[in-house]
Amino acid sequence: MGVRMVQEYERGVVFRLGRLIGPKGPGLFWIWPIIDRMVRIDLRTITLELPPQEAISKDNVTIKVTAVLYFRVVDPNSAVTKVFDYGMATMQIAQTTLRNVVGQSVLDEILSQREQINNELQRIIDEQTEPWGIKVSSVEIKDVELPQSMQRAMAKQAEAEREKRAKIIHAEGEEQASLALARAAANMGAEPATLQLRYLQTLVEISAEKNSTIIFPIPLDMIEPMLQIAKNVAKSTTPKE
Repeated sequence: MGVRMVQEYERGVVFRLGRLIGPKGPGLFWIWPIIDRMVRIDLRTITLELPPQEAISKDNVTIKVTAVLYFRVVDPNSAVTKVFDYGMATMQIAQTTLRNVVGQSVLDEILSQREQINNELQRIIDEQTEPWGIKVSSVEIKDVELPQSMQRAMAKQAEAEREKRAKIIHAEGEEQASLALARAAANMGAEPATLQLRYLQTLVEISAEKNSTIIFPIPLDMIEPMLQIAKNVAKSTTPKE
């Protein structure tokens, strides 16, 4: 008799005279030489990186998609007896499913709705590999490669969107400034004194410029009160005959 040992994360599927006995392990167990044969199966999660798949989206854009698949064996007997090479078979199913799902989606969905596409891929691949004792836990699209012409077109579209947004913001700012000026004009029209004070403030600001001479007209109605005061003072100081 022979002794075999498998790790905690392994199972040994034993055949006796060609007939399935079942999984053994973990730990030590006995098998009969010559008449028994053991196939070692790893139960840990396997990371399977799919090669780039060229596909045509629903809106007729040719793209290359890469993805990664996470799966593990949950039924060692089926993984040995139902399929010749469960790893290779799972990869082939994953590649075919990836091309099919991408072909049923438009480019915008592929770029913006990856989570939904990942879930759909996981569901389909898991259903197809379940008879082999395989459990697909996750499928993730890693990269979507676009043609150079499509990349340039998308860059131009993004630039146009940015310019459009900038123009909208500028127009909104102009509108707010116009409204503010209209309110200020209305207030000054209702209160002439406010306009005069603003006029004087402007004169003060201009006077701060020491390198230039500025001739600034002053409305007569603004200095008329001062002229009247000057006349009154002159009359009061003139000697009476």
